[in-house]
Amino acid sequence: MAEFVNYVAVNSDRILSLLWQHIYLTVFAVGIAAVIGVPLGIMISRTKHLAKLIIGFANVVQAVPSLAMLGFLIPLIGIGSKPAIVMVVLYSLLPIVKNTYTGLTNMDRDIMEAARGIGLTNGQIMAKIQLPLAMPVIMAGVRIAAVTAVGLMTIAAFIGAGGLGFLVYSGVATVDNNMILAGAIPACILALLIDYLVGIFEKKISYTNKKNLDMSAAGVMRRRRRRRVWLSAAAVFVAALIGYGVYSSFGEKEETISIGSKNFTEQLIIGNMVAELIEENTDLHVRRDLNLGGTQAAFEALKAGEIDMYVDYTGTLLIDVLKNEVMTHPDEVYEVVHDQLLDRYNIKTLANLGFNNTYTLAVRPDIAEKYGLKTFSDLAGASNELRIGATIEFMNREDGLKGLIKTYRMNFAGSEAVDGGLRYTALEKDEVQVINAFATDGLLAEFNLVVLEDDRYFFPPYYAVPLIRGEVAEKHPEIVELINELAKVLNDDVMRELNYKADGLNQAPDKVARDFLLEVGLIDK
Repeated sequence: MAEFVNYVAVNSDRILSLLWQHIYLTVFAVGIAAVIGVPLGIMISRTKHLAKLIIGFANVVQAVPSLAMLGFLIPLIGIGSKPAIVMVVLYSLLPIVKNTYTGLTNMDRDIMEAARGIGLTNGQIMAKIQLPLAMPVIMAGVRIAAVTAVGLMTIAAFIGAGGLGFLVYSGVATVDNNMILAGAIPACILALLIDYLVGIFEKKISYTNKKNLDMSAAGVMRRRRRRRVWLSAAAVFVAALIGYGVYSSFGEKEETISIGSKNFTEQLIIGNMVAELIEENTDLHVRRDLNLGGTQAAFEALKAGEIDMYVDYTGTLLIDVLKNEVMTHPDEVYEVVHDQLLDRYNIKTLANLGFNNTYTLAVRPDIAEKYGLKTFSDLAGASNELRIGATIEFMNREDGLKGLIKTYRMNFAGSEAVDGGLRYTALEKDEVQVINAFATDGLLAEFNLVVLEDDRYFFPPYYAVPLIRGEVAEKHPEIVELINELAKVLNDDVMRELNYKADGLNQAPDKVARDFLLEVGLIDK
């Protein structure tokens, strides 16, 4: 507990900033969903032949996994807050639309007949009878949507939208429980707080049948005025929030260079390093769209112009992105990657950063001793007694587990797809006995693991290379010169040490990046 309190105290500014992002994204998304969902519910309550179609569509949307939804949205909308907001809006529609429809169509028939009997029009019945009586049911739908949205919005960090999910994902990647709790606990509190506040709002605007109500004409008028005030205030708040969101997303801005990264420690360090270097040495405004998930998410964002630059690895680009056959000579791999990215996508590959973060396999010392494991070939002989834990990306790549099994004729007793630092936790608990790792992983030293030798040279070289959109490189050649300076100060040992500072010593990746740049003199204090 003392460790967690200390972590929160040291990182309070960062946590509060991410909390504000989470609140804004959640309230903005639920506000849009309510603005769309309530009128939609009213419409289908009056044209019931559309009800099955619209509610059925909302049910189908609800059944789509959230990560799959983001995968569909990224090519259409890009990365950042926009696809995250759209995702939450889509998931929030079902409870709001369905509750609105249910509340309005389950009126007491006697009340409805009485309303018609005194000559009220359909519009008057809706405004004066149905909506006030249905309001508790409608607001229950909004409350469900709001609470669910808080949890859903943590996934926004996967595509660079920020929020408390950034701490959760980073904590999982670095096996840092304090970081995970620093994201999860505020998210839980936020969900409870939003539920409480929406409940108060519901009481203020809903019809009530308390016995001691003043039923005089003046009392009824006062209650109507209070309801109008609360509804007007809510409408102004939602309109202002939507207006701010639209302006922030589409309004005119100063020229911005967006730096992306994938979702593991080394990428976060390098992404922050590149951003810091540009920010401190140019007049350009830098936006950090970090923690974007795997290669496909980051590369798609670069192609679409959602980010201007990120660092990837030559082997990954050669096989996973450009779909070439495996090659093993570093210079040949670099040349193919450079030429094909430029020809196909107008993406320029800068000089490699001096370290080769190739894939490898690692085991605990006791497993290595028990089975006599030093090489991948040794592992192949014992693989039928061992389970492997690997990242989802590694499990599905030809230059990953698929090709490895074919080359070495491995036959593992089982496999588990486990992302981030959870692989190391699974290994420590003996849930798996082998994991994939990167050669520069700081957690290899933290967990005292034995790294096996790729004796048949299956893995191609994975030198880190910055990728930048061609038009950005032409317009800002100073960026290229700055980033090329990094190659002079980085190597395998340096990168492994930087990763260890984040993974083993629990330093924030942005701090690790800035401290290193200060140490080597690439930025000034």
